[in-house]
Amino acid sequence: MTEAPGAAPGPEPGSGAVLVMGEALIDLVPTADDAEAHRAQPGGAPANVATGLARLSTPSWFAGALGNDGFARSIERRLVSAGVELGLCARPDLPTALAVADPGPEGTGYHFHLQYTATFQLPDRTDVERFAAVYVGGLAAVVEPAASAVVTTARAAAAGGPLLVVDPNVREDRTLDAESGAAKLRELCELGQVVKASDEDLARLWPDSTPDETCRRLAAGGRLVVLTRGSRGSTAYTGSAEPVSVPAVPVEVVNTIGAGDAFMAAMITWMVSGGVHPAAGAREFTRTQALDMLGFASRVAASVVAQTGTEPSLPEARV
Repeated sequence: MTEAPGAAPGPEPGSGAVLVMGEALIDLVPTADDAEAHRAQPGGAPANVATGLARLSTPSWFAGALGNDGFARSIERRLVSAGVELGLCARPDLPTALAVADPGPEGTGYHFHLQYTATFQLPDRTDVERFAAVYVGGLAAVVEPAASAVVTTARAAAAGGPLLVVDPNVREDRTLDAESGAAKLRELCELGQVVKASDEDLARLWPDSTPDETCRRLAAGGRLVVLTRGSRGSTAYTGSAEPVSVPAVPVEVVNTIGAGDAFMAAMITWMVSGGVHPAAGAREFTRTQALDMLGFASRVAASVVAQTGTEPSLPEARV
């Protein structure tokens, strides 16, 4: 799969640009006044991260696939209005994937409609040296043919050059082979220089270890590992040093969809804009830096939790 034929070449990535690889799809979310009615909301974890980066003034290049239907045009408007570059997107002549949201007391579950869609027709991207960081994650990391393209790009990034950032974003409600998908996500985590995962993600990927044990093991390999626990805050693991934690920012919860993606976008923004590069060795990532990064990401995530949409905003003050 290639980019749109005849498309005019876009600008070259500049200093601090981030390549985001994965899916952009449509979330069908129940409306507040009618549980039987759903509104179409552009989503997909990688598209949310790409949008979040751009909203936080970080140059964002989305390497996904946009189809030929009205949903794809809605997704494109959202990305472009945020300032995301789409010159690396594929344009297959297929419809857009759908994720039907099912909010509940334990979080939001999803039912996916993925087959015969444009969303996972991703091209391999091995020209990653042009970017400061590469993000991979979401459904595209486990749904073929996208998963093969994602791991090819991740291996290219891990071989040297940009910072490889991984969010396994595990879901039990995905319509895929659980063990095969878990193996793909475990490989990406082992490749990554920065891994952001929830306690539920790690419990599902490494069920024989506690999330804390898994984070310590991954960090011992030179990675920066960030464990998120929703309302219980987040923890950063850096090599052999003791982990550091920050609480979640207290807000009145309106919506949890997209909060983790906003946290991820804020982490990348903090590292890229500040010139902090854990790929040089997570053991050199100081306690103060970890606290600053987690605090910034928590405030950005809170800006999503306190509203109905998934668009993050930059906190008034950055420490």
